[in-house]
Amino acid sequence: MIEGTPFILPLLITLSAGFCAAMLIAAARRAGASVIAIGALAGVSALILIVQACLGYSGFYLEMNSPAPRFITAAPPAVLILLLFVLLGMPRGDAPLRTLTLLHTVRVPVELVLWGLFVYGKVPQLMTFEGINPDIISGLTAPFAAWIGFRDGKPRRAILIVWNLAALALLLNIVWHAVLSVPTPFQRYGFEQPNVGVLYFPFIWLPAFIVPAVFAAHVWSLRELIFPQRSSKPI
Repeated sequence: MIEGTPFILPLLITLSAGFCAAMLIAAARRAGASVIAIGALAGVSALILIVQACLGYSGFYLEMNSPAPRFITAAPPAVLILLLFVLLGMPRGDAPLRTLTLLHTVRVPVELVLWGLFVYGKVPQLMTFEGINPDIISGLTAPFAAWIGFRDGKPRRAILIVWNLAALALLLNIVWHAVLSVPTPFQRYGFEQPNVGVLYFPFIWLPAFIVPAVFAAHVWSLRELIFPQRSSKPI
């Protein structure tokens, strides 16, 4: 836990992590996934959150002198596991695109947390909407994409594909700058104020679960939008 930061910041990131997990599980249920798959997704999500909480609380990611910086191992487990669920565990043709689109509203509180961490000197300005991170736009436009993309009861694929690709580009932009702002041998940005805030509990959930969940939602949506299969369920 970072001392000196207001309680609202860890509360927001905790609620954001829980929201991502709940929306992915809701999407799996609406997609018609098996009870076993839904239970496994819930269990794995809880396990990732618990393990990463323990690692963050223990200061595991603060060690920067190891040959390979530990921070780079935070995201890959969740990315791999969630993508496996999306690509192999979810039925084709029944993707709940509204639910997956609305999941991205989480990017609004996440960006507010990043801005708060900048104010308290824990991340560089470039990682906020005052810098070169306009990712909050994805969160603000997600409800409109969910509305406009389904106004006639069927997905307007062109609109949703463009929105997902644009939002994915914004996500990759902040991930790139965030990773290269951590004080490691390959740091390229944020030398005046390195990105250390996300190395602490509960903020470690941002790179270790929230970003992978958002990325998985984009992959799931784009797969169904670009390579659609006939569906018998509501979207």
